[in-house]
Amino acid sequence: MAALVLGIGCPAVGTAQEREVRFSTPYEFQPPHYVCYRAPQAVTVDGDIDTPEWSAVPWTSDFVDIQGKNRPVEPRHRCRTKLMWDDRYLYIAAELVEPHLWATLTERESVIFHDNDFEVFLDVTGSTHHYMEFEVNALGTEWDLMLTRPYRDGGAALNGWNMNGMRSAVKLYGTLNDPSDRDERWTFEMAIPIATLLEVQYGKHRVEAGEQWRLNFSRVQWQLDVVDGAYVKRPNVPEDNWVWAPTGKISMHEPEYWGFLQFSDVTAGEGTTPFVWNENERVKWALRQLYFRQSEFHRAVGRWAATPEELRASEIAVPGLAFSPVVYAGGDGYRIVAPGFGGTWWYIDHQGYVGRTVRP
Repeated sequence: MAALVLGIGCPAVGTAQEREVRFSTPYEFQPPHYVCYRAPQAVTVDGDIDTPEWSAVPWTSDFVDIQGKNRPVEPRHRCRTKLMWDDRYLYIAAELVEPHLWATLTERESVIFHDNDFEVFLDVTGSTHHYMEFEVNALGTEWDLMLTRPYRDGGAALNGWNMNGMRSAVKLYGTLNDPSDRDERWTFEMAIPIATLLEVQYGKHRVEAGEQWRLNFSRVQWQLDVVDGAYVKRPNVPEDNWVWAPTGKISMHEPEYWGFLQFSDVTAGEGTTPFVWNENERVKWALRQLYFRQSEFHRAVGRWAATPEELRASEIAVPGLAFSPVVYAGGDGYRIVAPGFGGTWWYIDHQGYVGRTVRP
């Protein structure tokens, strides 16, 4: 990165065009949350989730359209998930109501969402970078990959990365690819090694109770017709995208909107643990709003804003905290730093990475 210039406290400068950049309003920040309890007994990964080990595990809320309040349309078919964990694995189960079981892709690492599918997204660090994606269809065909960062920030999809040691299975309640009858649902089950998930946390080897990750799920569903006794995609009709945590647009790769997964040491069925909101997530969201504004400023003006005033940072509030960001901007990038709760400091950069830092 080129040398950065400190821009705090300086008056707004520049042309009238620079001073009059119009900033859009981002989609609301109201991510759901889920408390993940310990597995009550050994888990057999066979796709059957109507089993004793899953019976006391709570479901997530039902999936909604990915655009959320921007498209308040209820999904045609119910989808929901549940999770539990032990010292070795994170377990995920899903139920997808489906009257027409259909799948075509059989080769691993295919682009599975070209079929109806179920998808898992995990951001273990909460930085919105180096997050993991997994997709599966009703045939059980898998695709796992890692994203270096969101596509909007020039991220690359690492298809060569694998969830080493991961196991998954599906169970069908109906007949696959047979339009002559009406099906019921399909269920999915997977176990991901904790060690694999912690590969991006550099030296961390175990999950602590109370720890929180970012998480989302997606179900891609196509409209189908029956032609010559077989299912075919309805032409010129886009897919539906149903998710646990809506992003406000047709894009799953907006990790700041994903839900929160909190680990509990309580065994499923033996008690409850309240979700604990971390107020510093509000600080990270305020920084994310400045990141959105920097992108719009750069598109309009051709350079990064160099001061909080150019980004009209005073319009962004963090309840219970005087939000006072510092902007460091150079020719090819920027970093915005701000104090958080509990004496912490946080930053976001031009690639969208958000994380904790030291006081500047």
